Amino acid sequence: MPTPEELAEEGIISREERNERIRAVLATLADFKTLRQAERNRREYRNLLLSDLCKHYKYNEFLMSQLMEIMPYGELIDLLDAQETRRPVTIRANSLKTRRRDLAQTLISRGVNLDPIGKWSKVGLVVYSTTVPLGATPEYLAGHYMLQGASSFIPVMGLDPKPGERVLDMCAAPGGKSAYLAALMKNTGMLLSNDASKERTKALTANLHRLGVHNAIVCNYDGLAFPKVMGNFDRVLLDAPCSGSGVVSKDPSVKQSKDEAEILKIAEMQKKLLLAAIDSTDHTSKTGGYIVYSTCSVLVQENEWVVDYALKRRHVKLEPLGVDVGKNGFTRINKYRFDKSMSLTKRYYPHTHNMDGFFVAKLKKLSSAVKTVKETEKSQTSDGEEEEEEEEMEEENVAEEVEDNGEEMEEESGGLTDSDKEEETVPVVKKEKVVSEESAQSSSKRTKVKKGKQSKKGKEEKSVETSSEQPEKAKLKRKKKKVPTATLR
Repeated sequence: MPTPEELAEEGIISREERNERIRAVLATLADFKTLRQAERNRREYRNLLLSDLCKHYKYNEFLMSQLMEIMPYGELIDLLDAQETRRPVTIRANSLKTRRRDLAQTLISRGVNLDPIGKWSKVGLVVYSTTVPLGATPEYLAGHYMLQGASSFIPVMGLDPKPGERVLDMCAAPGGKSAYLAALMKNTGMLLSNDASKERTKALTANLHRLGVHNAIVCNYDGLAFPKVMGNFDRVLLDAPCSGSGVVSKDPSVKQSKDEAEILKIAEMQKKLLLAAIDSTDHTSKTGGYIVYSTCSVLVQENEWVVDYALKRRHVKLEPLGVDVGKNGFTRINKYRFDKSMSLTKRYYPHTHNMDGFFVAKLKKLSSAVKTVKETEKSQTSDGEEEEEEEEMEEENVAEEVEDNGEEMEEESGGLTDSDKEEETVPVVKKEKVVSEESAQSSSKRTKVKKGKQSKKGKEEKSVETSSEQPEKAKLKRKKKKVPTATLR
């Protein structure tokens, strides 16, 4: 590891040399006790790794440090490498007009090499290569499929709308999710597809027309205007605007443009949108009352932090997503501590699931009332008490191990001495004399009281007998017991 002076004098080094140093530092951090240099601490290695990764992959320090906190060192390089290459092209078969099998056969005949996306999806196809432009085939123009990322299927599958329901897609453009919602609803009920950008509603409307959606209403409102515009929806989908830290391969400018201030600003907007989505949901719905929150970001500030905020401000609870693929969300990471049910949320990474980085959470609304300050404080204190109990349990386990080690040391040293044994037997004999004297001088008026005291003393005698390893404490207890006997006499 180079010294600070050597790093300051270091000139431009090749990507291969920096990559080798990154691998060496990662290997050292994986087995720090044996591989580290004697005069170097973990922080120095971590700072060197942060600097090299920022230069190698061209990220700013804040975003790279956040990724280092989220990912284990063994997976960090895999994630960064996966973010440098685009994900495979995926399409969704439109069940309103065709079946996936028929669509696949038609596209294969046109020179498209594709396969089903996986067992978890019944409508997805992944395209490996093609001899024709997928956005200009007769099937595309006829609305038989939609070019759509695999990760964007999951929020719609998690919401699982039913035919005849009232559904709100709060941030709907360009329309892939709205069209999928309409397909699951079988073009029945009412789908309100909203987007805050009037320009983007043009593409939204065009895609809904092309895909044969008839139950949708396109509107242009700020998401925060709900539920004043319209409310009492059975289900609400909020694919919130985010930093795009999970889709760096599509927009490399994210590496340098998103700093801490920008992330916190986005997170505040997401919190407000999620509360608006919850308020727009009808908790009395017989079939619904669900909200799905999703982002194309992998940062904790935009995901678990936002959902945890909603759990403390509204009467909602997290529900299983109902999709088998994905990693569980964080319940605790570094300085953040979240509700234990946060493990029901799902995270998706490019290097593990071969799709864009994504986060999805499903909420069930329990009541339309807003949580008061006292209720939020109670939830926070209960969470804090649980954390304290866990810490106390850990401390007790450590103390038990220390005691066990101490007992083993005493056994090895030969046990107690003769003087210790004599001190143990003395308090027991004197106790019995005190009890006999009290029983002889007991009167009829005080029999009940003395019996209760004698039973207590019997228990205390047992505790004295069992505490043979602590004769000094036994003497102190015996002296305390003599005081009430003298006053009774």
